[in-house]
Amino acid sequence: MSKQPRAMSDEALHVFLGLFDGDFAAARAALDQYEQKQAQNAVRSSRPKRQLSDEVVIRVEQLTKTYQIGRQRLDVLKGIDLEVHKGEFLALTGPSGSGKSTLLQLMGGLDKPSSGSIKVHDRDLTTMNDHQISDFRNRTIGFVFQFFYLQPFLRLDKNLEVADMPLRGKKTQRRARLAELVQAVGLEDRQKHFPRELSGGQMQRAAIARALFNNPAVILADEPTGNLDSENGRAIIELFEKIRDEFGTTIVIVTHDANIAARADREIRLTDGGIA
Repeated sequence: MSKQPRAMSDEALHVFLGLFDGDFAAARAALDQYEQKQAQNAVRSSRPKRQLSDEVVIRVEQLTKTYQIGRQRLDVLKGIDLEVHKGEFLALTGPSGSGKSTLLQLMGGLDKPSSGSIKVHDRDLTTMNDHQISDFRNRTIGFVFQFFYLQPFLRLDKNLEVADMPLRGKKTQRRARLAELVQAVGLEDRQKHFPRELSGGQMQRAAIARALFNNPAVILADEPTGNLDSENGRAIIELFEKIRDEFGTTIVIVTHDANIAARADREIRLTDGGIA
């Protein structure tokens, strides 16, 4: 028995039939995709948002990034203006190649822009030399990536202590911080395990704990659930929310996942190097 068209979609279906030269299956698939996207947007807009703090932690002004590849000029970011507030959970979304990961790297001082400014706690990263920016990153910013980058030859506790630059030589403080973090991420019983003995979700929890070791004001995460199944992905986002609530950490996440974006306090969508 053929599937009857939905009355509410008849007009839209006729539009898609025209776009797909009368191919009903292709038009129906396009319509289903369109309606799914509309439903996701409705969920995002109806979700209550936290009130943003008046304090701006990251301020990006007229930021551009251009790469020269042979004779080809590639404009990745085109005059981005953006403010990230203290304690905010911000999602950066957009299609592949839109510039969101590049923006995240520039905000973390991992690369330098072609023009514009990036201020974190009113310190302009674009005016710092390599030594200054490295020191600033160690004390102010924690990074979490899609790949966990745990040292395979170190047990979990030592993997976390790799990030202890400001506490180096202060063993008592390091141990206290380690105990606090493994409890916060639910890995108290895994401290003496090697990465190969941990699940994907546990390794990402460990990577988050490592990023938090120096009590950074900001966590920047690039597709942190990209290598996880949906259940572990949800658990990691709940952990980020817990970190924001308990530590007051500002969190910026690059993601393709609409469900993650819907849970953020705010979503900024990039398209073709600009904010949509």
